[in-house]
Amino acid sequence: MEIGVVTLFADLVTGGLDHSILSRAKAAGLWSLETASPRDFAKDVHRTVDDSPYGGGPGMVLKVDLVVQATESLGTFGRGPVLVMDPAGAPMTQSRVRRLAGEEAVTIICGHYEGMDERVIAGLGAEPVSVCDFVVTGGEMPAMMLIDAMVRLLPGVLGDPESHEDDSFGEDALLGFPLYTRPLEFRGLQVPEVLASGNHGKIAEWRRLERIRRTIQRRPDLLAKADLKPGDLKALEKPTT
Repeated sequence: MEIGVVTLFADLVTGGLDHSILSRAKAAGLWSLETASPRDFAKDVHRTVDDSPYGGGPGMVLKVDLVVQATESLGTFGRGPVLVMDPAGAPMTQSRVRRLAGEEAVTIICGHYEGMDERVIAGLGAEPVSVCDFVVTGGEMPAMMLIDAMVRLLPGVLGDPESHEDDSFGEDALLGFPLYTRPLEFRGLQVPEVLASGNHGKIAEWRRLERIRRTIQRRPDLLAKADLKPGDLKALEKPTT
């Protein structure tokens, strides 16, 4: 998979993604990263990339011509979707991330300052997307989150190909189950007995019920889309160990 990023802060993006699993996967050729800066296309001596907004108001706006030229310079452009990181964009979901992970190439544009000229979206046929319902200073960190989410789904990236099958927000719309490891007891807090029982059928049943329980407690809004079986909610009334 090839990923191109338009950003004024390439070091932030490349440095942030050059660690751990993503770094090893890139070194193995499972994905690649290319960046382009609008500043490299500025013609004035100060390499200006922004200007004050038409109609007045605070802040500065990234210039449409420079952002478009930077985007079009990427090898990923024209070979897959173009996304603009924008808090006003459509919320990114796990199912959408799965579809993006199947693309040959993805181009991501990071805004900064007050934002970017709206004609970037129209001129490039780009899609505004958001990873959260709050605002940060630039699109770089949200872009890194999205890249991490896509890359970890690529074949061969995770050591165990089943590692992401029980992720939160999967096809059944449930959150992930609680995880435990050694020691068996810590400051009076015990690992649930069933997890140390060796009974894989009971463990699978416990994990499914805990996914439902956690979804009810933390994200009840997901239940409308959840793949629940007859008796699931009734089973939650039973005591667990």
